[in-house]
Amino acid sequence: MSEAGLTSLAVDLPEPGNAPGIEDLARTLGVRKINVVTEEILRDGHGALATSVTRAAAAAIIRNPWSGSVVSTDLAPHTERIAPVLAKILTDRLTAVLGGTGEIEAFGKSAVVGLNGEMEHAAALIHTPYFGNLVREFLDGTSILCFSDDRAEPGASIAVPMWHKTAASTRSHYQTITLNVSDAPHPDEIVVVAAASTGPRPHPRIGDRTTDRPVTAEILEEILP
Repeated sequence: MSEAGLTSLAVDLPEPGNAPGIEDLARTLGVRKINVVTEEILRDGHGALATSVTRAAAAAIIRNPWSGSVVSTDLAPHTERIAPVLAKILTDRLTAVLGGTGEIEAFGKSAVVGLNGEMEHAAALIHTPYFGNLVREFLDGTSILCFSDDRAEPGASIAVPMWHKTAASTRSHYQTITLNVSDAPHPDEIVVVAAASTGPRPHPRIGDRTTDRPVTAEILEEILP
């Protein structure tokens, strides 16, 4: 099953509201800490927003379960055990700071692996249905999640792109939130991030696919002298 398929996936998680259970499980799986950052955009450029937009990113710093393993190692067992728990604890924090799933309009995801790990280790925790399908379900979305992934030292900037949670081609909601964790990822850690926004970019006005004129390379004939 691919994350892109938006396939429904059943995963055994504690009942909603059983926060101590999921938190304890996260600790057992190697989560060292969770960072949540928010930003409220009140003005942009020379204009003022009629309604503020709040963006948030929740980051889990977790021990890399594959650190030191050879490239032929099967990543699936740890992925299936860890990714659903990360999806739950991160989306819980997003809904808490943004006022619930009904307030969230855009979402995205990211993972950054420490220097002793592989890029594929980061990918394993966010690019399968064990994470993507659940983030989408918990945030009431239908779109595929846009993403970023990287391999970096502690304190690196993590840019998490987002788009509309039910209409991915809606350009007004293309946006990014940037964060860093000063002491992560350690060489043997992975930072996994889920992000969301309560609205579009400030003053969106570049049109959309429904209003675009057809554009091909022939447009250059109109531009070049």
